[in-house]
Amino acid sequence: MIRPALMLLTSIVLAVLLPACSSNSQLITGTARPPIDPSQVRVYFTPPPGGFEEIAQLETASGAFTYGEQNKMDSVIAKLREEAAKLGANGVLFVGAENTYGNSSVGVGAGGGNYGGSGFSSGGIGVSISPTKKFARGVAIYVPNPPPEAPAPAMSPQPTPPPKPTK
Repeated sequence: MIRPALMLLTSIVLAVLLPACSSNSQLITGTARPPIDPSQVRVYFTPPPGGFEEIAQLETASGAFTYGEQNKMDSVIAKLREEAAKLGANGVLFVGAENTYGNSSVGVGAGGGNYGGSGFSSGGIGVSISPTKKFARGVAIYVPNPPPEAPAPAMSPQPTPPPKPTK
């Protein structure tokens, strides 16, 4: 009887607390538009030619359990695009990213005692691991006439070295 109740309580606590781990913020600085699909939002690392309209300042962070620097960067870029899309922005002007450094610790404890002729002892180990997160900032923008996307650079075939002469 206790086990199903404990599982239900754990599920409820996780359902309430996990959404609170989201690290997104918006500061509206312009006029929001109707939401669009995040796949329509382009990321710019320099201001697009032809001008743009600023909609909002955005901040976000990678997930607490996102490992690998490239995965963290992919995560924050995707979150910036999602937040911009909610505001109807068709672009994000990437401002920058930085890492935080988590703290890790290990604690060991032991105890013992005697009560009424009966002795007892106990021990325990606790581990706390806080992986690093990546934080990113961007500006949600609306670009009236977005420039065409540049094609991905083509991979040129590597030249084959000439065969070595045999003696």
